[in-house]
Order: sequence, then structure tokens, then C-alpha cells
Amino acid sequence: MKKSNKFSPEVRERAVRLVQEHRGDYPSLWAAIESIAPKIGCVPQTLNEWVKRVEVDTGVRDGVTTAEAQRVKGLEREVKELRRANEILKLASAFFAQAELDRKLKY
Repeated sequence: MKKSNKFSPEVRERAVRLVQEHRGDYPSLWAAIESIAPKIGCVPQTLNEWVKRVEVDTGVRDGVTTAEAQRVKGLEREVKELRRANEILKLASAFFAQAELDRKLKY
């Protein structure tokens, strides 16, 4: 189940840009986030996650980028489907092999 996004990508980008632009006006990043979050209409933790995500995606902070995470998720989904298909093929192969043995024994 997918989380509903209350905030549009434009609002997220604007909020992160505000934090980045006004970061120097506050003693810490968290202070800037706490000041800007109510203006956007979100809680500071949410805005902090947006800022961290942008920093990871732009290479400022270490971590797995959004694109890489989506790629891995797609590959995991593909592996799961291939394993399921492989299991079906194994069962079908065993079924037809048994049917062939049964047919040869009847002659």
C-alpha cells in the first residue's frame, strides 16, 4: 500500500529550498527546519526527511539515492517473479515427467 502524499513535489522542493537558503540565519539546521516547517504546514520531522533525501540525491550526504532505491526495488520485484515462474516450471516438468513414466508403463 502506498502512502498518500499530502504535499505536492513543488511544495516539497520549495520547502527544502527555503531551508537551504535560510540555513545560515539559524544556529543549526534543525532550528531552520523548526522555523520553516509550520509555514509549510508540516511537522519538522517530515521537512527534515525531505532535506535529507535531497542531500542524498545531490551527493551532499552519503546514502542510497532515490533512483538507486527504485532500481533495487524493481530488480527485487523481477527476481521474485522469476523465482515464481521457475517454481511453476519445475512443478510442470515433474508433472509431465511422471505422466510420461506412467504412459510407458501401460504398454
